[in-house]
Amino acid sequence: MTTAPLKIVFAGTPPFSVPSLRALIDAGQDIRAVYTQPDRPAGRGRRLTASPVKETATAAGLPVFQPPTLRDPGVVRSLRRHEADLIVVVAYGHLLPPPVLEPPRLGCVNVHASLLPRWRGAAPIARCILAGDRESGVTIMGMEAGLDTGPLYLQQAIPLEENETGCSLHDKLAALGASALLEALPGIADGTLTPEPQDDALATYAEKLTKEEARIDWSRPAVELNRMIRAFDPWPVAQTRLGETTLRLWGSELPDVDAGPEPPGRVVRAGKTGIDVATGDGLLRITRLQPQGRRPMAAAAFLNAHHVEGETFG
Repeated sequence: MTTAPLKIVFAGTPPFSVPSLRALIDAGQDIRAVYTQPDRPAGRGRRLTASPVKETATAAGLPVFQPPTLRDPGVVRSLRRHEADLIVVVAYGHLLPPPVLEPPRLGCVNVHASLLPRWRGAAPIARCILAGDRESGVTIMGMEAGLDTGPLYLQQAIPLEENETGCSLHDKLAALGASALLEALPGIADGTLTPEPQDDALATYAEKLTKEEARIDWSRPAVELNRMIRAFDPWPVAQTRLGETTLRLWGSELPDVDAGPEPPGRVVRAGKTGIDVATGDGLLRITRLQPQGRRPMAAAAFLNAHHVEGETFG
């Protein structure tokens, strides 16, 4: 770390942000303020719930600010009073306008969950799994007005496992982002780490996920549907219909067996290993699912009460 703690304003909201905040706390940095999204209704009771970052900051005795926007001149003046050397942003949920980006002595840096310029935008973790990428990683990036277009201070890559899910990759990248942030800070502080501009020609965009795209289209190849089920864990969760029932799909694999001349969506076989479904190209084996109003369960447990062989998912 640097010889003297940096005066830092931290901005983040979801669980992905928490390891970076904890790393800064544990490293003894001078965190002047933590900015996070306002409390939101959550759960069946729709009670106002604090963000994971707010909970972490409050437990550490750090001052927390929750403005609904950073475009309010009064909010900007309040933020400037912290006299931060650096603003660290990790999945905050608000774009930082120019009046916020300009004042810090060392600027603003972002911990982004992709190897920029690949997967700029809101959902880089799911999109890289959907695309069949072989690796992912994190980028420590200098921030500017564009969406994830700033220069690159540091990148760290990891391979994607064959059964990688959005949930597992999220946790790996959250931890990796925290360690990469601590590695980058000394060089950012003393000017020895020079940011490199991105190659815009290589940019791809990770659009926000929607519930609508979580519906399984069985005419697509099995390999794509397998990626979809893994990418959409934990949200929005892939789903299909069996008669009048909606099934959420939490686990799948690609069996090494021939699909035969079956129409897409037809259940070819069902047993202890799972439910084999014909697709537009190959078989997809459902290994874990969730009926409406129930908890996720192994496909074999579902089959104890349901006969699905010969039925058609739609």
